[in-house]
Amino acid sequence: FFDLKKLAAFNGEYIRAMTPAEFLEAGRPWLTAADAPYPVDRFDEGVFLAMAPHIQPRCVTLADAPGLVDFLFQPEVAVDAEAWAKATGTPEAVAVFRGALAAYEGLGDWSADALKAGLEAVGEANGLKLGKAQAPVRVAVTGRTVGPPLFESLECLGRDETLRRLRLAAALLP
Repeated sequence: FFDLKKLAAFNGEYIRAMTPAEFLEAGRPWLTAADAPYPVDRFDEGVFLAMAPHIQPRCVTLADAPGLVDFLFQPEVAVDAEAWAKATGTPEAVAVFRGALAAYEGLGDWSADALKAGLEAVGEANGLKLGKAQAPVRVAVTGRTVGPPLFESLECLGRDETLRRLRLAAALLP
């Protein structure tokens, strides 16, 4: 008898106990594999190391890592149409998205805290809590509704790429 759930739990514990550098080295075969969900030549160790503490708690196996950070290394993110429709399906969500884009374009400090504060202000102005305000931005930038913490992801993705993706997504708005 072999308990796979217990094995997965132990494996996840060991992954969470690793330093980011150990996590990178242990996961390198999956992160730089030819079948990684992004072009291998776009993989950036520095960006991965910055995101490692945010994705380690979400990994059960090392093979989970590429799917959690793929949006950081893809030249173009495929936005899930159903997720996009759900995230921008209300007038408030569209207003929040446009407000977030405007706030981020004028943001001087591109840090997770500043990004969060900017989106919180836009959400409050539209009567939405942060969770609802994040949805359209997350889908526009990552292509999906779930993933690593949004503001840390935006910080790692960088100002230019985040704004480029937001502007591309704005063209899809009704």
